[in-house]
Amino acid sequence: MSRSAIVGDPPEAAREPAAGGRLAARRRRRLVGIGVLAVLLLLSCLLSVLLGAKPMSLEAVWSALFAPTGTENDLIVRELRVPRTIVGVLAGVALGLAGALMQGHTRNPIADPGILGITHGAALGIVLSVYVFGITSLFGFIWFGFGGALLGALAVFAIGSIGRGGPTPVTLALAGMAIGYLLQAITSALVLVDQQSLETYRFWKVGSIAVTDTSVIWQVLPFLAVGVVVALANASGLNALSLGEDVARSLGHRVQWSRRLGIAAIAVLVGGAVAICGPIGFVGLIVPHVARFFTGADYRWLLPFAALMGASVVLLADVLGRLVARPAEIQVGVMLAVVGAPFFIGLVRRRKLVRL
Repeated sequence: MSRSAIVGDPPEAAREPAAGGRLAARRRRRLVGIGVLAVLLLLSCLLSVLLGAKPMSLEAVWSALFAPTGTENDLIVRELRVPRTIVGVLAGVALGLAGALMQGHTRNPIADPGILGITHGAALGIVLSVYVFGITSLFGFIWFGFGGALLGALAVFAIGSIGRGGPTPVTLALAGMAIGYLLQAITSALVLVDQQSLETYRFWKVGSIAVTDTSVIWQVLPFLAVGVVVALANASGLNALSLGEDVARSLGHRVQWSRRLGIAAIAVLVGGAVAICGPIGFVGLIVPHVARFFTGADYRWLLPFAALMGASVVLLADVLGRLVARPAEIQVGVMLAVVGAPFFIGLVRRRKLVRL
């Protein structure tokens, strides 16, 4: 007599439909989760436009957006809050996606934008633009920050690739720490000898989405769009890599190509976000863990969840910073550190970080 007959297990034909039903139910829950996050993002955008030093009604915001007459409310909404909201969405999507990619490729649960030298590269690029060329406007130094971020990531990847084994999570993490400390030291030396560089660096270092010049959005948007597409295309490769490099190779995946694709997406996403907003922390660190709690380790779902969740987190933190110190405001980078640090400590204490 078979084991299934002895212990009462259902026959194979009955187990397969049950497994299919569980997969379908999981898929429905994930689709519902995407819908909930999309609604949350829309509400976050609405709050970002409504709330601030000067509260506004829905009618005033609607009039400012679709029937402007040149009033003060129209200028506040169209020139200040709408660009700020757009930048918050772009930065949150970029950092959420990049954090998930970084944690997946480095197999490091506490990976953040600084681990690959991207943040420090952007900082050095911006300080050099002020120190060498005298540029002080965001429109001028954004390209230096973006270029510095990309060069920092390329340097880390090149050093981490030295050796027969090519780039590995360990070599990338070690190279990132070494390059990051070096770039940080050079940046500190420059700001100590030049007051203008110090002032610009201090303002940028705080991390803020308060951008009033919409032209900088159009400068960065094409790069971020490409980064999002490349990141989503990297999902299947990350799923394979999560099983181990040997298993991924046996399944026909090109491990090194997948890793290069992921590093490129990280560099473009974080480079663009950091150049325009400064080093906004905790988004790329916390958001992937929260998203993974709902989606599991399947990056086909984890990446969209992290993108939508990251945008909402940045906008809500920015709104909170505008309210707690009204009529002044606390920059979003500060608010995320204040709120994010205790949240992450609680997350670690309550449960182990999900294995990557």
